[in-house]
Amino acid sequence: MNPNELGVVYTGTPRPDAAAVEALSAFGVATIHEAMGRTGLMRPYIRPAFPGARICGPAVTVLLQPGDNWMFHVATEQVGPGDVLVAACTTESEDGFFGELLASSLRARECGGLIIDGGVRDVADLEKMNFPVFSRAINSKGTVKATLGSVNIPIVCANAIVNPGDVVVADVDGVVVVPRDRAAEIAEAAKTREDNEESKRAKFREGVLGLDLYNMREPLEKAGLTYKEWPA
Repeated sequence: MNPNELGVVYTGTPRPDAAAVEALSAFGVATIHEAMGRTGLMRPYIRPAFPGARICGPAVTVLLQPGDNWMFHVATEQVGPGDVLVAACTTESEDGFFGELLASSLRARECGGLIIDGGVRDVADLEKMNFPVFSRAINSKGTVKATLGSVNIPIVCANAIVNPGDVVVADVDGVVVVPRDRAAEIAEAAKTREDNEESKRAKFREGVLGLDLYNMREPLEKAGLTYKEWPA
């Protein structure tokens, strides 16, 4: 697949293991990002359109043209239960590509949500529907249906590479992309990290300081940190 290919829809794209997707859904974006070697994050300007939005599912990718949402209607046919539309644009555009009508169409296909490096509108309706959306902007400006993009090709969305079938996880901390063939591995690494953090959390609740838990005192001293009494 060519990431610059226009006017094509790839069907029958590979899917991640369903059990791995389910396992990843138990963890937050920050944990998954750390478990994956601090990779995979989209730029932090991609934010939930309403409080409480959360997404975890396989990506159906969409390449849009600026100010044109034609390919959203094409992509909807390719969405299956639990899939997440991930949309990028051939150049920066914050127009309102997506709203309540498209969300209603996607909800009928049991779509898990939308992530878009562009604008959305009808946010109050999206919240009432509880259709999770993460976007670059909220913008009432409408779009046309005139220029071809593509569906299910590799895209770059908010600086993150997304291939069809990759697992995207989004919450209030941001959006992370897990390569399809690493989903099970990263889910296991995230569980290991979460278990480790829980033991640390318990110690912090007991009053243990990070200085001692992480054995920081000696390296801080070697770095030149000193303690001085406040002068009387």
